[in-house]
Amino acid sequence: MDKTVRRPSIKVENGKSSRRPDSVSVESALSIAINKSGQTYELGLTMRTPGDDHDLVLGFLHSEGVIQSLECILSIESDDDRITVELDDSAKFNPHELTRRTTMTSSCGICGKESISNLLHMHGPELSSDFSITHLEVGKAVTGLRSMQSTFDLTGGTHACGRANIEGTIIDVKEDIGRHNAMDKLIGAAINKGELPIDKEVVVVSGRASFELVQKALKAGFPIMISVGAPSSLAVDIANEHGMTLVSFANEDRMTVFSASNRIC
Repeated sequence: MDKTVRRPSIKVENGKSSRRPDSVSVESALSIAINKSGQTYELGLTMRTPGDDHDLVLGFLHSEGVIQSLECILSIESDDDRITVELDDSAKFNPHELTRRTTMTSSCGICGKESISNLLHMHGPELSSDFSITHLEVGKAVTGLRSMQSTFDLTGGTHACGRANIEGTIIDVKEDIGRHNAMDKLIGAAINKGELPIDKEVVVVSGRASFELVQKALKAGFPIMISVGAPSSLAVDIANEHGMTLVSFANEDRMTVFSASNRIC
């Protein structure tokens, strides 16, 4: 399925209007189901940009604490806009905690949860602290992420998350109309490659640093998170609690470090 489509539009510029088709990001529903011990559980719908759907589901299940690696999964089956995951008995799946009460929109990563208490006190791998990066590497990572946002270049309507090494070189990038989906796709791709937990790497996000993005990054083991936009108060608090370096308002010329500044030199 395409990530972008053309739609009719009227462009107004300098008081003059013209009709022409324009590219927009696709937003469509993905149904997710879990099979375990002979039972099928419907997790509901998530709105996403099509593409990398297997990675999206793997990253989502990892951030929810259901799986730690591919060893927890017996099979993944796709049928149009539906994915069914068969879990091994070792997977920690509680259908009452994971089943969402509403459709998850592309702007919501924890919609439908009755409580976020478990998320606030979640635990991930120990974060690596025996390295540091400079503002030059931060700027290089931000610039590198922006240069690889191909869907955004066409539409201006997607978020991006990228992995970068400590030299600031981008390793992988995922885009989606939902910022949390982009992070799930990035982490899911790492799971597919057997590269979790993350060690000496940086995760870069194209927008603001929200609580849900920090939570997902911590679960994957990223010791540093860089955001182009602002952080939320809860994102800063969670990053401080777990010793993650959170850098926001980042570009080639400036940055603001909100937590664990020992990794920035």
